Amino acid sequence: MDLVLRNATLANGRTVDIAIAGGTIAAVEPALPQRGAREIDVGGDLVTPPFVDAHFHMDATLSYGLPRVNESGTLLEGIALWGELKPQLAQEALVERALQYCDWAVARGLLAIRSHVDVCDDRLLAVEALLDVKRRVAPYIDLQLVAFPQDGLLRSKTAFDNLKRAIRMGVDVVGGIPHFERTMADGAESVRLLCEFAAEQGLMVDMHCDESDDPLSRHIETLAAETLRLGLQGRVAGSHLTSMHSMDNYYVSKLLPLMAESGVAAIANPLINITLQGRHDTYPKRRGMTRVPELLAAGVPVAFGHDCVMDPWYGLGSGDMLEVAHMGLHVAQMTGQAAMRLCFQAVTETPARILGLQGYGIAPGCRADLVWLDAGDPVEAIRLRAARRLVLRAGEVISEAPAARASLRLPGRPASIDFRLERLRRAGQ
Repeated sequence: MDLVLRNATLANGRTVDIAIAGGTIAAVEPALPQRGAREIDVGGDLVTPPFVDAHFHMDATLSYGLPRVNESGTLLEGIALWGELKPQLAQEALVERALQYCDWAVARGLLAIRSHVDVCDDRLLAVEALLDVKRRVAPYIDLQLVAFPQDGLLRSKTAFDNLKRAIRMGVDVVGGIPHFERTMADGAESVRLLCEFAAEQGLMVDMHCDESDDPLSRHIETLAAETLRLGLQGRVAGSHLTSMHSMDNYYVSKLLPLMAESGVAAIANPLINITLQGRHDTYPKRRGMTRVPELLAAGVPVAFGHDCVMDPWYGLGSGDMLEVAHMGLHVAQMTGQAAMRLCFQAVTETPARILGLQGYGIAPGCRADLVWLDAGDPVEAIRLRAARRLVLRAGEVISEAPAARASLRLPGRPASIDFRLERLRRAGQ
């Protein structure tokens, strides 16, 4: 064996040894007798497959302040800013910013990202840049690209042709933004056209859908119906779905079964949804994020995405999916033990399934992509936004960090303190 991780706690609570050979997981069992060329005792800490971001905009990341700051902090000013920035974009700068973000991602154990890329610039400059980035980061990040008609498929005259060109160039997924079309009818028509194109090409679909406070923005209904009509079950995701937060309960009681039957997945973006939505409210002020607990209860897969990091829409962020899970947990009021674990799954297992990642997981035959977290279980990992002690890609260490510690200078107190609950408990025994 090339490497054996000893005394690893899995997300389900099992304590195991993980043996790695040739870049894949060879065995996962308690007290494995096999010895490794290298052995690491993780001391009962949590070892998990890598984090997965199901919704991101890498073409815009780290562009905060270009060409100016979003003074209102609103979605529409962000879209206007992106329109101002696009003519000034340079491919080299796009690549440089994206690669820097990928370095941040690796350090935080984020090894798979689905990024939407704007195709409404006739030059397709951002598409070329991110295809270049995808090739460069392939050894350590699975980067999946979505052809995204940011200005509206029908609202922008060349958007559909550009989207088809982007797919021919190597972009993976068909995107859309029906709520940004000029009319509800145009929005529904864009969904139909895009889903038919995806069905013809054998592609997955991921649409920005109903990113609005308007309860009458119901394009997710059309997306689910088209998924059923065209046999796209399991290949379609609706991102944002924030209008569901404002819909009346009777309509939602009809919508949820349709979504479950269609197999459409939901991708919420907690940090951004609660920042951009509800801007027209005084009080009470809507949270904006979609109905995560209700979707899960109906059997709809729900993932969380980061969406934005330091771009025209959001001036914060660091590529930490535990921060995303932490915010999602609070906004959705998912503070029960089982619910908090579902929030951890929303940034690991569930988005991995939505993206169709192969060899993901901790089982014999899976690729040895693993993260050792400075935490004992998923709930503690979210609570502490735990340090990523080691990040492995195909069994090779690509990032490492020390355990989180704080030094104290208080008279009569220990010299250092560990924020791990289990260790605090042991110290008191």
